[in-house]
Amino acid sequence: MESTIAMAPISKKRLWTGRALSAIAILFLLFDGVMKIIKEAHVIAASAQLGYPVGMIVVIGIILLACTVLYAVPRTSILGAILLTGYLGGAVASQVRITSPPFECIFPVIFGVLVWAGIFLCDGRLRALIPLRS
Repeated sequence: MESTIAMAPISKKRLWTGRALSAIAILFLLFDGVMKIIKEAHVIAASAQLGYPVGMIVVIGIILLACTVLYAVPRTSILGAILLTGYLGGAVASQVRITSPPFECIFPVIFGVLVWAGIFLCDGRLRALIPLRS
């Protein structure tokens, strides 16, 4: 199925800004996923505070890494962004449930914005689907 959406060329500045935003998100999410898999002490303590059993931390880390890899691969980046949005929404819900300070509740939202901003700047099809007008 071929797309009929006409796209303007992407400027180098926009492309590299999008790549940089995506890289920041990918590096942080990979780091977070690996820390969950190796069961780093701070991660265990934070997960216990959130009410997650220690046995589930590795599973959560694997899910995060899988979603991040999907996001990092250009062909599957939109699917990865959708899955990461769900994951980060769960992180917000977990923080709100234990009445964390506002920044800890908003931090996952910031990464969700980075994820989508990175794709939005690099992918003309997404910009055509969600046109922002001044």
